[in-house]
Amino acid sequence: KTAIAEARKRTMAHYKLPANESFKLEFVEDKPWSGYNWYKGNYQSLIQINTDTKIFIDRAIDVGSHESYPGHHVYNMLLEKNLYHDKGWVEISLYPLFSPQSLIAEGSANYGIDLAFPGKEKVHFAKTKLLPAAGLDTADIELYFKALEIKGRLNYARNEVARGLLADSLSEYKALIKLKKYCLMNDETANKSISFIKKYRSYVINYNYGQDLIRGYIERNGGTPQNQQKRWELFGYLLSHQVDPEDLVKK
Repeated sequence: KTAIAEARKRTMAHYKLPANESFKLEFVEDKPWSGYNWYKGNYQSLIQINTDTKIFIDRAIDVGSHESYPGHHVYNMLLEKNLYHDKGWVEISLYPLFSPQSLIAEGSANYGIDLAFPGKEKVHFAKTKLLPAAGLDTADIELYFKALEIKGRLNYARNEVARGLLADSLSEYKALIKLKKYCLMNDETANKSISFIKKYRSYVINYNYGQDLIRGYIERNGGTPQNQQKRWELFGYLLSHQVDPEDLVKK
């Protein structure tokens, strides 16, 4: 809740959100995902956090921002306001999960984490707020986040594991081995990832490939790390207009 509150404050410094917007937070078990946003309409969301797997301090920020501010909750609200209410596009009230829209939704939600906590601000927030609040040691927190950054560069290997599983060219056992070897996952995380792939299939590419498409579009249009205001402006445009994945690809 602390991470979500901070992400909301940072988001509202750039966007005017509907006055009645809010969300309900629930903790659940036995799910293939770590977090999920069930958008209810009328600017309300149900955000569920899966307690099956251990949530480390970085994930508290990531899952919170991804599912709420400036992630899914904000994305769905802005689409509802600008396209459904303001323009009367009734069709936007239906969101097929397995559709091109999910590449935008998941990519923007992942990109939004770094947008809300750019540079070293995530480390600073964890060190000065989250860890002390939890009574945890802050020693070597910078090294911890640096290791996570390097590990994150391996995540496209999960796409290849998904490809193998879905094409029946890779057994679940071999998929487990590859996720541990090439993504540096432990048994728990690797098994959860396999469960996700079996249920949601090629949806997995929406997270990393979608994020890279969003980042590329924003940076090509002037939203560089040195121009945070422009980043927020371009991000807000993507969240409040009908955008297709091909619109994000460099022509």
